[in-house]
Amino acid sequence: MHIILWEFVVPANAQENFKQAYGPEGDWARLFRRAEGYLGTELLHSQDKPDIFLTVDRWQTATHFERFQDDFAHQYRELDQKLEGISTSERKIGVFSTIDPI
Repeated sequence: MHIILWEFVVPANAQENFKQAYGPEGDWARLFRRAEGYLGTELLHSQDKPDIFLTVDRWQTATHFERFQDDFAHQYRELDQKLEGISTSERKIGVFSTIDPI
């Protein structure tokens, strides 16, 4: 499995809008769902720092995600611009893969 983690800093007054856009049924997930190989999104909210959120996007393989980027580049840019400013900071934590049992 191909997993992408992002960290966002979201001010209190934007958190409801952020959850609606970045949650498992939000704007991003709806766009991702249009692509083959998308497995789901999870939204995590820090219990220690209330302005911190993490998104966990799961894809079957890196190739599926790359195809999504190619096929939906225009829609991705449009949505990214639409949601500009909803968070004060965003940082890609990294790309991970699950470890198969030995």
